[in-house]
Amino acid sequence: MQCDRAVVRLDYILENAKIFRSIAENAKFCAVVKADAYGHGAAQVAAALLPIADTYAVSLIEEGIQLRFAGIGKEILVLTPPLTEEEVLRGAFHGLTLTIGDEEDYRLIRRVCERNNVSIRCHLKVNTGMNRYGFDREEFERFLRSRFTDFVEISGIYSHFYCPEDQKICERQFSLFQHFCNSAEDTFGMLVKHIAATGGTLLSRRYHLDMVRIGIGLYGYLPSGFRMESWQLKPALKLYGTVANARRYRAGGAGYGKYNPQAEFLSVCRAGYADGFFRKEGAFSGNALCMDAVVLEGRRKKYEQICLLNDAEEYAKKAGTISYEVLTKLSGRIVREYSFGEGQPQSV
Repeated sequence: MQCDRAVVRLDYILENAKIFRSIAENAKFCAVVKADAYGHGAAQVAAALLPIADTYAVSLIEEGIQLRFAGIGKEILVLTPPLTEEEVLRGAFHGLTLTIGDEEDYRLIRRVCERNNVSIRCHLKVNTGMNRYGFDREEFERFLRSRFTDFVEISGIYSHFYCPEDQKICERQFSLFQHFCNSAEDTFGMLVKHIAATGGTLLSRRYHLDMVRIGIGLYGYLPSGFRMESWQLKPALKLYGTVANARRYRAGGAGYGKYNPQAEFLSVCRAGYADGFFRKEGAFSGNALCMDAVVLEGRRKKYEQICLLNDAEEYAKKAGTISYEVLTKLSGRIVREYSFGEGQPQSV
């Protein structure tokens, strides 16, 4: 038996996607599977969502290529602009849609495509307030007067709400985004316009535009400040560990530090902060979490399987972080098993 294993319910992810598909109505559905599908396994999740997804979104060129090797033939949007000529070439070769976030991004992509006689599709990223990637307004207007090449097809434009729980901020961003869109479509014609991720999709139908990007909602969680009254999302991942040792406590600590157990019996699971758990006091008992093991109070049998993570949101609150970080921290040492229903999971 593995030291830890994550059981991923692909049917839950599909059910969650159907909820957002219904909310999004006629907008295209972009399934965000970056960071290995938030720790759930990008290839497996993408395959499960084939009936729902029109497009997939990843962060890096390499993530998009891995989906192509897994047999995903639909559009894959790479959200981080390329940094090197090699990335542009690999993106073009594998038919990925790249992001252009400033004039230098466009010059890099144009130069590579013209030199190598290859074509590529791109979406424009514009900055409406997040200040991460994207054209500022003045630079964008200058860009629109540039020399364009037929080797680079501009097919979409997008931005990102940086505070989706605050509708006043979102309205300001949305208004600015519409100005960007109008200018871009005057130059390039009709584009796929998208700004709403999970939070924005729930906030207002006006924000759905041509496409919504659903990330954390696929996996059973919501951004901070959001609730769903009419639907119940299902967390798709549970993490189990195997009891590697069980003992009666007599004296001393439990793991590193001056933590004195209050229970008569202790048990040890082979799961630690090298697997993605947080050593913050309160996440597990005291400082009982080590690199490769956690000491738990209570009597258990050696080789028993116990659930170490059932609700990433609940665990995140104990660790002083957010569900996104909990899920994406789970390391490659954890064996993921996939289930579509109540059947026996299969390891990957």
